[in-house]
Amino acid sequence: MGVLAFRTYSDSMPQPRQVVSSDGEVVFTGDDITAGQEIFLRRGLQQFGSIVGHGAYLGPDYTAEYLRTSSEHVLAALREQGVADPAEAVVDMMRTNRFDETTGTLVFTEEQISAFEAAVEYYAEYFGVPTTEHGLIPSVVTDPQEIHELTSFFAWTAWAAAAERPGHNYSYTNNWPAEPRVDNRPSADILVWSAMSLIALLAGLGALFALYGRWSKSIGWHGSEAPTLSFLQPGTVGITKTQRATAWFFFVVALLFLGQALLGAAVEHYRADLSGFFGLDLAQLLPYNLARTWHVQLSLFWTAAAFLAAALFLAPIISGREPRRQHVLAYGLLGALAIVVGGTLAGTAISTFGPDWAKGSIFFDQQWEYLDLPRFWQILLVVGLFLWILMIYRAIRSRLRTESKFSMPWLFLYAGLAIPAFYAVGLLATNDSHLTVAEFWRFWVVHLWVEDFLELFTTVMVAYIFVMLGVVRRKIAIQIIFLDVILYSVGGVIGTMHHLYFSGTPVEHMALGAFFSALEVIPLTFLTVEAWTFLQLGSRQEAHSKAPFPHRWAVMFLVAVGFWNFVGAGIFGFLINLPIVSYYQIGTALTANHAHGAMMGVYGMLAVGLALFALRYIVPPERWSDRLAKFSFWSLNLGLAWMVFATLLPLGVLQLWHSVSEGYYEARSLGYIAQPGNAVLEWMRLPGDVLLLLGVLPFLWHAWLGVRYGIKATVTRMEPETLFVEEHQQARHDRTGEAKSSSSGYASDRRSGAKEEPAP
Repeated sequence: MGVLAFRTYSDSMPQPRQVVSSDGEVVFTGDDITAGQEIFLRRGLQQFGSIVGHGAYLGPDYTAEYLRTSSEHVLAALREQGVADPAEAVVDMMRTNRFDETTGTLVFTEEQISAFEAAVEYYAEYFGVPTTEHGLIPSVVTDPQEIHELTSFFAWTAWAAAAERPGHNYSYTNNWPAEPRVDNRPSADILVWSAMSLIALLAGLGALFALYGRWSKSIGWHGSEAPTLSFLQPGTVGITKTQRATAWFFFVVALLFLGQALLGAAVEHYRADLSGFFGLDLAQLLPYNLARTWHVQLSLFWTAAAFLAAALFLAPIISGREPRRQHVLAYGLLGALAIVVGGTLAGTAISTFGPDWAKGSIFFDQQWEYLDLPRFWQILLVVGLFLWILMIYRAIRSRLRTESKFSMPWLFLYAGLAIPAFYAVGLLATNDSHLTVAEFWRFWVVHLWVEDFLELFTTVMVAYIFVMLGVVRRKIAIQIIFLDVILYSVGGVIGTMHHLYFSGTPVEHMALGAFFSALEVIPLTFLTVEAWTFLQLGSRQEAHSKAPFPHRWAVMFLVAVGFWNFVGAGIFGFLINLPIVSYYQIGTALTANHAHGAMMGVYGMLAVGLALFALRYIVPPERWSDRLAKFSFWSLNLGLAWMVFATLLPLGVLQLWHSVSEGYYEARSLGYIAQPGNAVLEWMRLPGDVLLLLGVLPFLWHAWLGVRYGIKATVTRMEPETLFVEEHQQARHDRTGEAKSSSSGYASDRRSGAKEEPAP
């Protein structure tokens, strides 16, 4: 990754200092390009359309659009001049690289300059339209200088998409997008590394199953060798003040989840019916790009907040004690989260509507997709995440002092530390960074943070919960965690580069990204195979226990994580990660299909599962409803399945076919999306959206019960990592009325009415 970072800085598509005519007259400058990029981000246009394939899907890809319109303009000009073979002349003109690296000067031909001037007029009309017909606010950009700068940004990316990289016969973007007018076709590297990816996948899967067949009894989930257990029941388990405070976190999580789902429905409605929202001109108040910005940001906020709260809930069980005033810090963290969320929503809204007084402000300027939150709130969020990990360290440091550096408490801390550390990398992608450099660092967040280190945190949390419940031995849990670290790291780290095939990086980014991203399917396959053992462990233990298992539906959500890991992240991800497939489909419904299946299917289901696990101990047993939890589970999963299988997957396949047969520009056009057959597919998503929204409500209700009626905090000390008793000790307790603290978890504090003991 260090080598790839160096190559990103040294050999990305060059940004010229100035673009001039053959006579030396300046057409636009490098400062114009950077200013246009800043406007593109500030006004949320990357959440409307895309650039070099990355962004939203309602508007066009501006790189592909400019390349198409400019090449057609040049073709018409050459025909007027009577050129014998104008089509061949267009290819020669657009692919010839006239950039002088020593002076930083790029020379445009007269025809290219004329095409640029025509594009300025086109975008002035497009962004200046006084209606909401595009799904944007009326007259979103009207200043002539800003239109000139925006067009300069688009023109630069289109030039890099066609001009050949020095010493090679393909462009800076590896011949992306597919555009026959400039002879952009899949390069040899795209085809070869697609084949190598398949070979890597087959070899990796073969090795996995060979090793699994040989050592299946030594790796993976295996039950505890302890006697049959009796799970401590909700209502008999004392909780700490910090654990009680997490009910507020989960309530906020549920509200953000509901808001994010409603915004997702609004975003989808724009694709189904751009003309209005059931008779309302929604874009006047909530334009498409703002709705999608909020939708994406809230998806990160509510899932991450659930992970933070779950870690705070587990920390006292890990350490066996709660530090003084830890709950005060927890409420402070919740307040900071509310400030960041509120500041982000307000800041991005102001940035989208674009008042002059907000331009250039760190409080209001929207940034890159997924890192949309303005700079100040981004920094504040990073600070908050580091404060959270300090709280976790504060809570478990007594255990850390006495444990090996490779023990469960330390692994819990390492996995937690990766969350703020790798989110902070996104600070390197600024609005004025070179496009390729910014893409490199922001995908460290989008991929490494989300798809690797959150996966690791997921594994640690799930393993720890089952250790606490006595279902698996600590040694087995540690083996699972290290195995996942190895498997995820082999493919997931360098596999980050599959996002950067066509972002102006050197070809080795595509070669390594394609080869290693194929290996990402291997750990997901392993998790799917192990999910059956995981289920059997729980069923066998529950069948032997005299006390009912209190976490059936929380565990079912964890099982759903395994399913969506394989389908959403694995199958749907691999489908679009092959370079030859990505070449034609990047920025289409197949990308959205993978995003929804992986983000909601994995992290969304995990967040709800962790919340239900904690809330089961916080909500009084008489108020808890397993029936509502069951409804939430099936409604959320069936709603998501409907969404991806009834709309996103078939629409994505049709869009891919159209891209290959007719052209990428055509497949991304609004005209294609609005075709009657595609419109029907978009409307078919409605039942799935309704089901998913209904599934949020029981989760919200349980979170509210935790806030309103939550069990009073009674303890500050407890038996570490124990939410169970062994059956023979439970029987002894039943006979004598006493429980040995060494095996009874921390229920004895509550049963005996013990007063709160201050922590040292």
